[in-house]
Amino acid sequence: MQSATANAWEEYLREASARADARVEGSKPFLWMDEAADRALRVQRGEIVVAPAVGHGTEPVPNGIIHDWIGAVFVPGATIESLLCVVHDYDRYKDIYKPVVTDSRSLDSGEAAQEFSMVWQRHVLFVNAAMQGRYRVSEVRLDAHRGYSIVHATTLQQIEDYGRASQHLLPPDTGGGFIWRIYSISRYEERDGGLYLEIEAIALSRDVPASLKWLVNPVVNHLSVNSLTTTLGQTRAAVQSEPVPTERLAVAEHKGLN
Repeated sequence: MQSATANAWEEYLREASARADARVEGSKPFLWMDEAADRALRVQRGEIVVAPAVGHGTEPVPNGIIHDWIGAVFVPGATIESLLCVVHDYDRYKDIYKPVVTDSRSLDSGEAAQEFSMVWQRHVLFVNAAMQGRYRVSEVRLDAHRGYSIVHATTLQQIEDYGRASQHLLPPDTGGGFIWRIYSISRYEERDGGLYLEIEAIALSRDVPASLKWLVNPVVNHLSVNSLTTTLGQTRAAVQSEPVPTERLAVAEHKGLN
């Protein structure tokens, strides 16, 4: 990866962070889904809605492409606590997000920040891409009903010959350039008898040769939509399978008797 590509990525993240700050500060709706009534209605009805976060979902930069997509889902009966029980259980990611995630483990768990590692693989056209990454999570609780988290890959390395005896890690920023950088912003809000969760997933990859864009770009966009839709669906399923805390059961029973 070239320095101009890395610089363009950092500039894009500054712009994305400014947009995210506007939601926290109140100059824009906290949740992206609330910007459009039809979008909010679709999410409330149980649909997983995914769309480009900016433009058409891809932004060309020197020798690279930035992918920026956002999606939302509603989890009936869920709370922020039940969501965090799932998303902070990094050792279970290989079970929650299989078959894409093949290995995961927690590295450091603090109150406001955590670190974990993860191995994932994807089949794209004729390429089997496998990556190993180390990720840092920053968690911010705004109030009793709202919060957000930021996840960024501090290290990403391509796994060459994944699944074979010759499997080995390449140095960061080398290899096929399937993914060079990963950054995501998740927002969540309790209301309407459940939890709204949305994820903006931002990634940097190498550029596609002009002669292949007609073939590759539609596949890449479809993969982005499918990947985010699957992640939101798997997260919802995992949260809904969490056991209800005893104190919540007691409250529910009390309300039922009155």
